[in-house]
Amino acid sequence: MSTHSLENFRKINDIVKNLSNKVNIIVVTKTFPLETINPIINIGHLHYGENKVLEAINKWSDLLKKNNRIKLHMIGHLQSNKAKEAVSIFSYIHSLDSEKLANVLCKEEKIANKRIKYFIQVNIANEKQKSGISEDLVDDFIRYTINDLNLDVIGLMCIPPLNQNPTPFFLLLKKIADKNKLQELSMGMSNDYREGISSGATFIRIGSSIFGQRN
Repeated sequence: MSTHSLENFRKINDIVKNLSNKVNIIVVTKTFPLETINPIINIGHLHYGENKVLEAINKWSDLLKKNNRIKLHMIGHLQSNKAKEAVSIFSYIHSLDSEKLANVLCKEEKIANKRIKYFIQVNIANEKQKSGISEDLVDDFIRYTINDLNLDVIGLMCIPPLNQNPTPFFLLLKKIADKNKLQELSMGMSNDYREGISSGATFIRIGSSIFGQRN
């Protein structure tokens, strides 16, 4: 299983490097144990994504003490009552999606004396079932998080609607980022990372194409 994962990672890495040399692959490791991930860690890859705070702490805490170059990315929905733990383990949070969460994270950063890099999650198609800031509110929210809270907001993240061409949504996210002078875009997963890269992604989130389907 693990050597298979390394082969898959290398194939995707080659494809990505041929498309752009500015893209970081976040290897999405949620639900997979470290023994499955270790071959990729051992070749020096640094960016990994989890979507549950407790799982990330249990899985990665010991390893991060030995290898502080590894960067953990929170890519799932983050509840404000988990902000303290999230600040303790993650280097990047991709799901900043409310004023309440932003305020709590600002407070927890100061207590921990740690700076996190943030992506604001944009609900790019205004889907009721998805988290994120709506397009019409995102400019104000970006200004609030950067100017009022002094959070290190580096870019935007989105998850386009299922079963639709993702490219128009990715291009809209890029347009919002450019307008607000944000450099980074977290967009594209196993099924649409090529479209994400061609639309300007700088971070892509790949799990099932590396490890196979989750149970």
